[in-house]
Amino acid sequence: MVLSVSAVVLLGTVLAVLLRTGYVRAGSALTATLFGFFLASTGIAPVINQILTSTASAFTNLGR
Repeated sequence: MVLSVSAVVLLGTVLAVLLRTGYVRAGSALTATLFGFFLASTGIAPVINQILTSTASAFTNLGR
């Protein structure tokens, strides 16, 4: 749960910076947001969640 909240905050911050600097326009941001929303309701969502969890674990164990 903590990982998904952290990922949402991180990705939201990146999206806000991209919108502010003009690299991404509002229409593109809305499309990306809707894509993520609908992707989360598909069967591939657990696989994406597992990949993100494994990647976070790898970065955590990298410093040890």
